[in-house]
Amino acid sequence: MNILIHADRPALGRAAADQAAESLLATCRERGSANLVVATGASQFEVLAALSEMHTIPWEAITVFHLDEYVGLPDSHPASFRLYLRERFVERLPKRPAAFHEINGTADPREEVRRLAGLVPAGDFDVALIGIGENAHLAFNDPPADFDSQEPYLVVSLDEGCRRQQVGEGWFPTLADVPTQAISMSVRRILAARTLICSVPDQRKAEAVRASVEGPLTPDVPASILRQHRDCRLHLDRGSAALLRA
Repeated sequence: MNILIHADRPALGRAAADQAAESLLATCRERGSANLVVATGASQFEVLAALSEMHTIPWEAITVFHLDEYVGLPDSHPASFRLYLRERFVERLPKRPAAFHEINGTADPREEVRRLAGLVPAGDFDVALIGIGENAHLAFNDPPADFDSQEPYLVVSLDEGCRRQQVGEGWFPTLADVPTQAISMSVRRILAARTLICSVPDQRKAEAVRASVEGPLTPDVPASILRQHRDCRLHLDRGSAALLRA
């Protein structure tokens, strides 16, 4: 794991976006196309804003995959992740991507999981932009996470810590308003990316970062599995890195 600590959120976002762009450009030069997994949430604001401004990337050759979405939430809801990605990323790109495979949260979740499984590439993803939750979740794989499933997407239950984070970030007014289920890319499919760029700003994530980097590798700390990845770049700011020993 390559850990980079930045002065603030804007610097973190720009550095993460620069690394993503470098990997996407290298893959397009080598193969003519690339695929990209994109996360959402407050941790990705600066990353996606910086990446969407990069005109040197041949976006028309990039296929974009959606990481997770709430079950039962329409795309008209302000907390909808597919709405977030359309407004904050896809519609801001200099050119339309080759495809944007969004998750339909209002479809039958079992049918949607099967549909998405038919869209993922046979091999690895090229680049995945991810974050770590306050409970150390990866995507919506809350603790204890399933480290073994080979299915590309799963229907998962959201724990209270995850749901409280959504309220704390302002996406929902109360805990009762937060859905209890989501469709999430599985841990194994996230790890099946050649490059993981993990952006984790803010002091409130410091304990999750410490547990993920320095604690035991366990499903109770889902992001601890990132230490097994061959090319994970963990971008922190001073707040999120505050509890690390080194």
